[in-house]
Amino acid sequence: MIDLEKLKTILTGYKAYFPSHWDDEKYKWEAVKHFQERWDIDAENFGEMFKQATDKTYNLLSSGYTYPRGMITNFAKADGGAVRAMFLALFDETVDLAVRVDAFQAAAEELRAKYDDGTWRNHYQNTNAISTYLWLRYPDKYYIYKYELFRAAASELSANYMPKRNGSVDSLIGGYRMYDEICAVVKADNAIRGMIRSALTPACYPDPEMKTATIDVGFYLARFYPEERKSEEEGKEWFPKDYSPNLSVDDWVGLLKDASVFTYSALQIVARMKDYGGQATCKQLSIKYGESPNFYNGVSSALARRIAEKTACPVMPMDTENAKWWPILYTGKNADRSVEGTYIWRLRSELSEALDKVDLSGVALYADTKEKTHGYWWLTANPKIWSFADIKVGEEQSYTLYNENGNKRRVFQNFLDAKAGDIVIGYEANPVKKVVAIARITQENDGKAIYFEKTEGLPTPIEYAALRECPELDKMEFFVQPNGSLFKLTKGEYGFIIDIIREENPLRQSDGVVQKYTKADFLNKVYMTEERYDVLEALLRSKMNVILQGAPGVGKTFTAKKLAYALMGEADDSRIEMVQFHQNYSYEDFIIGYRPDGAGFKLTEGIFYRFCQTAANHPEKEYFFIIDEINRGNMSKIFGELLMLIERDYRGTKTTLAYSGMPFSVPGNLYIIGMMNTADRSLAMIDYALRRRFSFFEIEPGFNSEGFTNYQSSLANETFNALIDQIKLLNKEITDDKSLGRGFQIGHSYFCGRENEGCSNEWMRSVVEFDILPMLGEYWFDAPAKLQRWEKNLRGLFDD
Repeated sequence: MIDLEKLKTILTGYKAYFPSHWDDEKYKWEAVKHFQERWDIDAENFGEMFKQATDKTYNLLSSGYTYPRGMITNFAKADGGAVRAMFLALFDETVDLAVRVDAFQAAAEELRAKYDDGTWRNHYQNTNAISTYLWLRYPDKYYIYKYELFRAAASELSANYMPKRNGSVDSLIGGYRMYDEICAVVKADNAIRGMIRSALTPACYPDPEMKTATIDVGFYLARFYPEERKSEEEGKEWFPKDYSPNLSVDDWVGLLKDASVFTYSALQIVARMKDYGGQATCKQLSIKYGESPNFYNGVSSALARRIAEKTACPVMPMDTENAKWWPILYTGKNADRSVEGTYIWRLRSELSEALDKVDLSGVALYADTKEKTHGYWWLTANPKIWSFADIKVGEEQSYTLYNENGNKRRVFQNFLDAKAGDIVIGYEANPVKKVVAIARITQENDGKAIYFEKTEGLPTPIEYAALRECPELDKMEFFVQPNGSLFKLTKGEYGFIIDIIREENPLRQSDGVVQKYTKADFLNKVYMTEERYDVLEALLRSKMNVILQGAPGVGKTFTAKKLAYALMGEADDSRIEMVQFHQNYSYEDFIIGYRPDGAGFKLTEGIFYRFCQTAANHPEKEYFFIIDEINRGNMSKIFGELLMLIERDYRGTKTTLAYSGMPFSVPGNLYIIGMMNTADRSLAMIDYALRRRFSFFEIEPGFNSEGFTNYQSSLANETFNALIDQIKLLNKEITDDKSLGRGFQIGHSYFCGRENEGCSNEWMRSVVEFDILPMLGEYWFDAPAKLQRWEKNLRGLFDD
């Protein structure tokens, strides 16, 4: 749904706009007529026909850095039949539109890859180009889809669907629905219909359904209407409209020079407001220059009172004491991009002009200039040259003051101002466009370079767009003039950014006091002999990757976590991550990939990627990644190019990730523990390539271990003892069964975790009935006599 009343207001503006712009826009109607008269899908020379049919499209199919029309012509020269088939399929109205668009793009990429002469880097057949073809062919049904225009229309009309900047078919289709609503109103407006009918020439398509007219309305709505509205509202939205303190520029100059009126704090506020561009919120001034928002509010009100007392200027009557003073200095309005309640102040024009006539060089803009112990910086890395991912945590890196041509780097003074101990926000430029690290200046410039060390890599990087949309950062040096590499951050800007970073990358901390955990603690909890534990620890430390395999109920998951505790020497869950694989688990879940984000998709780091980054931030500590049901996933698909990097000998070696194109490595302080149920008949053999990279350790039923024997004795229950004896006999028969074997034994964990009063016949009977016997039913589905014998043996333990 769209705001129909708002649309009617916009159409009123369109009617006034149309006559003066018709000569510039009529080529759209001419392009359709020209195409309709020349399109021939069966033309002998398809490429030449296409070129002639689209000859009047001009910038619609060739603009900026995109050349969809030119690439179709190139493709047709290479394989005219394939291109003809592409358009036949695209124009087949019996097939779903989304399917047709996806197929067209796939076919274009196939042709580009097949016939690339070294210059075909892009097929350029995006949704904008494809929608143009559809509009030319079916002008009474389709529109030209362009993200910027459709998003602007959706925003202005408060549409319930907002296109995404991802080139997706969903955005195109959702945009079409919105334009259908606009078209219905345009078509019903007799004034617009008559206006366009009168303007059309014989060279124009008659546009009976007003689809092309709707495209033109959308263009006006996005490009011209906002500017018209801005001009109209500029003088209207600032409050108060009918009040003035009646102070001239000369009056303000005199006041600015009067120290009894403009105290040093007051001069700081107006100087900062002027430096910020003449208008700002208290929050913006606080972030940029320091002090609290209340400082700007309170000092401004006190200043205005002094001005009123000094000049006896008119004071605006207001309901609240504070609100009546600030209009002496400012006009104001509600901020449209900030949190509710934020108010923008703008210096009165006379005061602003007076500030240009007064020497403010002795007024400190930044509140923390004298008191701060270190500075804050934004450092931009060009991934084509170097990357923060190439630097290990704690590793020092130099950055030269001069480029390869011997010229000073941009904003050269920043390199001279950077001091040891200053904090650095690490940003990767295009194509990454994310904040990816935090660093620290280790040595100020020595005439050749500054030096910094990476202190933290961000498991979840922060996107440029997320920061750029924050009005509090509007005046950040990097956003004002992004050319360069090292930019100043104020303390407030740094604090604002670090808060966003910590929202997405909270520091992994243990809950409460971390308890020590020893080998003895492990053996007390896990029913395993000391000799077996020693072998397991040696395997994991040697290989760094181990898979615990065993029968159901042997406690593989329990063992994995306690093993991690024992190797760390403490029960620190913040250094353990656990995941369970399944048939649909993918590389995109595990490493990185495009994940749903509203109606579009967003490149998102997976759980293993994030945990590797976390481990890399603390190289002095050991981290453990635990994978349950590891053999249920498609291992090669999940690990992708990391299959090699998890090997001990390749830890720390970098590879380029498929999706992001960025370097990545598995740190040397991260251990991987997998679990595999050997009794699951549905599982295929584990991938050999992965098998070579793991040691396999079998977890056996622990009925004969010292730990379980002590546990059994503590229960002092004859029925429990008899049940365990039967399970031991059962396990021997399972082991001897050629169709089963050791991997199908019954584990001890089914019978653990009970105190004396909890070891009741009801509990034991439920374990037998609902855990053990159903499993035996699967094992011996083809041996009913054997199954019946064991049903009798186990159930007989509880016969009264």
